Amino acid sequence: MDIRVLKYFLAVAREGNITKAADTLHVTQPTLSRQLMDLEYELGTELLFRGKRQVILTSSGILFQQRAQEIVALLEKTERDIAEHNNLVEGVVSIGCVETTASLLLPDALEAFNSLYPKVQYQIYTGNGDDIRDKIDSGFVDAGILLEPVEIAKYEFVPLPFKDTWGVLMRKDDPLSKKDSLRVSDIIGLPFFLSHRRIVTDEIIGWFGKMANKLNILGYHNLLTNTTLLIERGLCYSITVQGAYAIRPNVNLRFVPLSPERKAGHVMAWKKNRIFSQATSLFLEYVKKNFKLPV
Repeated sequence: MDIRVLKYFLAVAREGNITKAADTLHVTQPTLSRQLMDLEYELGTELLFRGKRQVILTSSGILFQQRAQEIVALLEKTERDIAEHNNLVEGVVSIGCVETTASLLLPDALEAFNSLYPKVQYQIYTGNGDDIRDKIDSGFVDAGILLEPVEIAKYEFVPLPFKDTWGVLMRKDDPLSKKDSLRVSDIIGLPFFLSHRRIVTDEIIGWFGKMANKLNILGYHNLLTNTTLLIERGLCYSITVQGAYAIRPNVNLRFVPLSPERKAGHVMAWKKNRIFSQATSLFLEYVKKNFKLPV
C-alpha cells in the first residue's frame, strides 16, 4: 500500500468531496477516484458512501482514517528524525504526559533543553497512563511521563522526583470539604467517578478492604477534565491525585486528601532497545542527569 494513497484518502475524508480533494492534491478527479477504488478493492471493503455532492466515511472508513493518520504521522516523524544534521541538533522530541504534578517537569525541562538546543522542536500528547503507554509501544511518542503504579517490565525508565497525593475531589460547599482528611468510612457509598485504568481502579478498591462491596462507582474517565463538570453539579465525587486537579484549579471545588496518607510516584519511560534520534537521545540523557529521583 502506497503512502501516497493514504494521503489521498485522508484528503478526501477531510474535504468530504472528491473534486475538492483533487484540487488540493493537484491531481485530476478521475485519477483520485480510481486510486480510491483500487484502495477499497485492496482492502476488500467500502470506505466511502459516494453522494452527488458529498462523500461520507463508512464505519470501515472511519477506522481506516484513524489508522492512516497514525501511519502518516509516524512516517513524517521518522523522516524528520532521519533528516537531522550530524553537527547541528535538530528534530522533534515527542513526549506523552499524564495530568499530574509531574506535568511541571515539562516547562522546566523544555525551557532548559531549548536553551541548549534551540533548533529542537517538541510534540506533547496528554492522556492517561494507558494512552501514553500505547503511544510509546506504537512509536508515536518517544517517551512518556507516567503515574505509578505502572507495568514497566518492557520499558527503560527514570524515577522522577514528583510525588502526588491521593484524595477526594468534591464541591466546595460539600460538608465533607470542611475536613482536613477523609477515611474510607467517611466516603463509603458516595457516587464516584474513577480512572478507567484497571491497575489504578484495583488499587483504589483495595484501599476499601472489607467495605469494597459498598463502593459506589457511578462511572469511569480517562482524564479528570469533564468529570469536574459533573462534580460541580453535585452528581458525583472523584478519587484522584491532587495534581490532576491542581494543574487547572476550580474555585467551586475542593480536594481533600485520604487518611492514612497515600502517595504515588512518577517515572519517565521509553521502549527498551529502541534507537532514537539524536535530539531525543540528548533529551533523555538530560532528564536522567537533571530530574532523576536521588537514590
